[in-house]
Amino acid sequence: MRTFLCSASTFVSSNMSEKKRKLAHGKGKVKVRDIKDSFSSFTIQESFKLRVGLLNWYDHNHRELPWRKTFKEEEEKEVLQNNAYGVWVSEVMLQQTQVQTVIPYYNRWMLKWPTIHHLSQASLEEVNEMWAGLGYYRRARFLLEGAKQVVAEGGKIPKVASLLRKIPGIGDYTAGAIASIAFNEVVPVVDGNVVRVIARLKAVSTNPKKSVTVKRFWELAAEAVDPLRPGDFNQALMELGATVCTPLNPSCSSCPASEICQALSISKCDSSVAVTDYPIKVVKAKQRRDFSAVCAVELIGLDTTLDENPSTSKFILVKRPDEGLLAGLWEFPSAPLDGETVSLARRKAVNQFLKNVLKIDTRKTCNIVSREDVGEFVHIFSHIRLKLYVELLVLQFKGGVDGFLKSQENEITTWKCVDSNSLSSMGLTSSVRKVYSMVQKFKQKSFPSKHVPTKKRN
Repeated sequence: MRTFLCSASTFVSSNMSEKKRKLAHGKGKVKVRDIKDSFSSFTIQESFKLRVGLLNWYDHNHRELPWRKTFKEEEEKEVLQNNAYGVWVSEVMLQQTQVQTVIPYYNRWMLKWPTIHHLSQASLEEVNEMWAGLGYYRRARFLLEGAKQVVAEGGKIPKVASLLRKIPGIGDYTAGAIASIAFNEVVPVVDGNVVRVIARLKAVSTNPKKSVTVKRFWELAAEAVDPLRPGDFNQALMELGATVCTPLNPSCSSCPASEICQALSISKCDSSVAVTDYPIKVVKAKQRRDFSAVCAVELIGLDTTLDENPSTSKFILVKRPDEGLLAGLWEFPSAPLDGETVSLARRKAVNQFLKNVLKIDTRKTCNIVSREDVGEFVHIFSHIRLKLYVELLVLQFKGGVDGFLKSQENEITTWKCVDSNSLSSMGLTSSVRKVYSMVQKFKQKSFPSKHVPTKKRN
């Protein structure tokens, strides 16, 4: 990729002459360019133009969002703390999630837990249910842990980024956002939108994912941030990237920073270069391919009709480990697979899981009323491509569902039974909801008011 300005040839020529002169006079080896040389700092004039133009644009064009408020230093401490808590919640939710998706979640969250003290009293299960559908569930757990720590240490959210970074789940970005927006500390924030804007302003042609480049982005953002309105400036920079300086279709003609944009200047001089060439595209790591057999285990009483919503039936949900992917969340019984497998192999894996984890032996402790393959689908995580094979297993216990649950009272620690109505209203991950939806559609199609036989079926 060529990254030169119209007048760059003169500079290159004189620079090369200087290097030859130094070598001719025995000055030694030519030094390797430092990362700072590859994209220079903002000049005083550039910073001034960026601040004035960006803040003026933001004042007239920013989106009205529920977490955006006017923060004043003279406001009561309690109000500032509540505002800081709202900023914290919104910034965590907005990580890797679109604004329009976040808005209803944020409103529901703040209605249930309006202050950090309310949140600190919540359980992880309550928080996960409220978060269900947003993805990246570790964010919710860290938010809860952070609230508990702040309340345990006096209940005051720190006002400076250096102290905010000591709270679980708060990194440089969230710390900078809270400190600048809620408490007016002059610190930068750098997210994907900010990286894209700065990469174009300075025509950065180095890998934006490299740690040394990321560090430089933070330095440039710190140079640019407005000392009087740091919070508004940071929000304006992110807003610009989200609405104007977009990845594929930037609106350069309406951009308040177009005058100092090097990428735009280069593209005007060289038709082979586009503004969207910055930042450079980085090849994503190949996703891991995983496979899992998911079994929706439905427990029904004796003499129950297998219709689409039997009032007496219950489904088993299993709690995932407290660490790792989707930590602490509820799902249908699932067994990992080594790869693409046939139905018989999947059922063997499920049977082993039921026996080891739930103490259910399908050959001895219950009757299999029905066992059918429902379908399959692929669920995409950021680094994993998970293929799920779904089956419905309907079981009857000789002593009935209540008798089975009573016999397992001392064993039920990582699983529970939930009736159909409760399951429909629970906060579940999108993949679990997908499984349940598939099961319900399959039942409606295959078992319309069909009477369940009482004897065991193979």
